[in-house]
Amino acid sequence: MKHFFIPFLALFPFCLSAQETPNLVLIFIDDMGYGDIGPFGSKLNRTPNLDRMAKEGRKLTSFYAAPVCSASRAQLMTGCYAPRVGVPGVFFPAGRNGLNPEEHTVADYLKELGYATMCVGKWHLGDQREFLPTRHGFDGYFGIPYSNDMGRTATANGKRVHPLMRDEKVAELLEDEGQRRITREYTEEAVKFMEASQKQGRNFFLYLPHTAMHVPLYPHPDFSGKSRNGTYGDWVEEVDWSVGQVLNTLERLKVAKNTLVLFTSDNGPWASKGKAGGVSGPLRGSKGCTLEGGVREPTIVWWPGTIAPGTESAGIAGTTDVLPTFVSLAGGEVKKDIKIDGMDLSAWMLGKTEASPRDTWHYFKGSRLQAIRQGPWKLALTAQSLGMGIRQRDPDLAKGRRLYNLEAEIGEMTDLAKENPEIVEKLETLADQITTEISMNKRPVGTVSNPVTLYPPSRKQPARKAGKPITPISWDKVKMGDTFASSSLPDMAGKPFSIQATVEIESGQKPNGVILAHGGSAVGYVLYAKDDRLFFCIRGGTPVFQKVTFPSPGDNMKILASLSGETLSIQVGGQSVEVKSPGLLSRHPQENLCIGHDDANPVDPGAPRSRINGSLSTLKMIIR
Repeated sequence: MKHFFIPFLALFPFCLSAQETPNLVLIFIDDMGYGDIGPFGSKLNRTPNLDRMAKEGRKLTSFYAAPVCSASRAQLMTGCYAPRVGVPGVFFPAGRNGLNPEEHTVADYLKELGYATMCVGKWHLGDQREFLPTRHGFDGYFGIPYSNDMGRTATANGKRVHPLMRDEKVAELLEDEGQRRITREYTEEAVKFMEASQKQGRNFFLYLPHTAMHVPLYPHPDFSGKSRNGTYGDWVEEVDWSVGQVLNTLERLKVAKNTLVLFTSDNGPWASKGKAGGVSGPLRGSKGCTLEGGVREPTIVWWPGTIAPGTESAGIAGTTDVLPTFVSLAGGEVKKDIKIDGMDLSAWMLGKTEASPRDTWHYFKGSRLQAIRQGPWKLALTAQSLGMGIRQRDPDLAKGRRLYNLEAEIGEMTDLAKENPEIVEKLETLADQITTEISMNKRPVGTVSNPVTLYPPSRKQPARKAGKPITPISWDKVKMGDTFASSSLPDMAGKPFSIQATVEIESGQKPNGVILAHGGSAVGYVLYAKDDRLFFCIRGGTPVFQKVTFPSPGDNMKILASLSGETLSIQVGGQSVEVKSPGLLSRHPQENLCIGHDDANPVDPGAPRSRINGSLSTLKMIIR
């Protein structure tokens, strides 16, 4: 059970009246790109209400989120980088994990300060009852609790459905086409909540995380075919309409001058979806990566009469800062005994100070820190991808230790590491500090023993549209830095397999770095060298983990790494080391197959970040 120290303000509400502390509205879009709205350069999508919001408010041009859905939402709710609260990636329906009920969310704090609190839209921090918004400080909830591509086939009708929830119960099972109502219904629900709160004379906190712009796209019929940018543009324009409804309601209720509205997105656009995905504008990268295009969001803050109109700032800020900033604006204080990563940016956000108190941002992907920014300087610590589902990897992204000046070049193309070794060293030190600190003060993810589906599911899988056939991997053409979709390999669940590799280490060096990685922190395997030892690690399904170690493998390694039902082994030359098998993989790994790097959650957190320091002459996998 959560226990709160109630601030002085909450005990004596006459100290600050509802007219002196603002209402707070947070509009959180899904998968919207930096270049998808007019105030941030879009020429395709018409966004008159967001244009108005920026004209009357303040643009924040260096506002950061996480690379994927659940991680961003965890940061928003807790004020912590996602790895600190055990949320490295994405939660799935009927999963046993979710945001820990013991975490103190921004809604918890505001509710204790007397605010009416409501979540309308995509929650995506666990769909079990213990993880729902109503268990995290919200008086009410209305929405689909996860992404709109996660629906399963229901026994009741044999069609793929999506649970539209009211508080902790399923109010309706929406079929795919039913999602065309969802933006409108979210908006209507948000308006009703603001009206009811105003009628009661209460301050309110409205959290409006839209299902849009996540694929598949379902704009309302009133918007379908109306934009100049296809279905994606149609839905952007409907989202803009929704923003207008919120602003107009605040003005109609005569509370606009007592309300702060923050508009932003959870991650970059899903660029691999082509026309169904958005654009990153001048930024490089997209959803699922730690390049700027994956995590830098189009952000606007609006408060008539308080924020100077038509202003903007490039100061660093992010989703972790929402909790302490909102609590401060509401007249409260964040608990001192709970470590968070966010900062109170209220004075800067309102334009009362020129510089943001935050000068550093940490770019986590999963539990791994992939990059760090301080001031204008961003250091890529590891190899990076261009985004989720993009198989292409630009050659320069295949290695870490790249330094960019984001003020001079927002597109991250010119590596300045050689010219600035002292900056590289400083940022590496800061990166090591935060990584160590979080590892020592990490809090557990929420867990339930027997998760259930929100509705009776059928064994039949949803019908999928036929896509391009997956091309099998040509092992004789594989090279360092390559990335392949997991589906490029045959299903590995329950099957023995071997990896054959020939690696020649650079002269005078000891082997160090990743040779091959496939999968992540749930299921996967990795072959790497570290401290003059060769490791083959298997994660067969949480919490099953096993590794075998081959000492002093030499500088010309002919490797055979194998997993069977009986043994896990490494053979180099004529010598072999084996340990008892942890069992075969419980399912096919979901994350990419990476050659010479690991672009997502590591199978083994102890593995090095860099590629192997040598050349790869042969590589082949045999799945039996």
